[in-house]
Amino acid sequence: MTDSALLDGITRIAHEAGKIIHDIYQTNFDVDTKSDGSAVTQADKLAEAFILEGLAALAPEIPVLAEEAASEGNIPDLGHEFFLVDPLDGTREFVNRTGEFTVNIALIRDGRPVMGIVYAPGCDKLFSGLLGTGAYLRMVAPDEKLSDDTPAQSITAKRVDTDNLIAVASRSHRSPETEDLLRDLGAKDFTPAGSSLKFCLMAEGKADVYPRLGRTMEWDTGAGQAVLEAAGGIVNVLDGKKETGALTYNKATRGFDNPHFIAWGKRD
Repeated sequence: MTDSALLDGITRIAHEAGKIIHDIYQTNFDVDTKSDGSAVTQADKLAEAFILEGLAALAPEIPVLAEEAASEGNIPDLGHEFFLVDPLDGTREFVNRTGEFTVNIALIRDGRPVMGIVYAPGCDKLFSGLLGTGAYLRMVAPDEKLSDDTPAQSITAKRVDTDNLIAVASRSHRSPETEDLLRDLGAKDFTPAGSSLKFCLMAEGKADVYPRLGRTMEWDTGAGQAVLEAAGGIVNVLDGKKETGALTYNKATRGFDNPHFIAWGKRD
């Protein structure tokens, strides 16, 4: 299967998972707590089950690392290529009904996110990215049909403007350290956003930089990083104030969590 055909397949799976999530979003859903203290809902569980079934039918030879399965200790043997799934990124935003939650599906190859889908059913935005090909935005509601005729707008990260730096950072997880870094960078404006939509805002050219000094997991970032890098941006590991190379994946020895990182638009 070609990469473009694989991307089409995971795009449809993400859109259908978004419909499952959106239908539950309209109800008085219950919120449970996982062993790590984070929130989980029926939407997380049902969407992941649907995605896993869809990926198994689409590409049964590719293993899947998925958030809810991993939280229960179900981690497959991952080779050089695997899918990375967060069925509902931004559960806190989902619970708080901000609309800023997403379905994330990425393909990791040799440690790099080479394709990704980020679907935000609460704001009808479907982002896709394929490294070397480009990034796109489709406007499609959960109850609309996604077809080959659905218009796709090419999106490109903006060239970083160090004199008028626009930063995007978490709506729910911003720390004093992040505020200090933003001041050190000379950020002139700030846009809050939830979930992996932060990467997507940058892929659309609406911000220059996104620093993250809090804990994240690989499934939180893989799809968004794929979209941003396909749009011409970069995501680097941040050690103190020093960038030490690209954020990579399959970090099993760390338990699949990420170090601190900083994402940029286009840089020379």
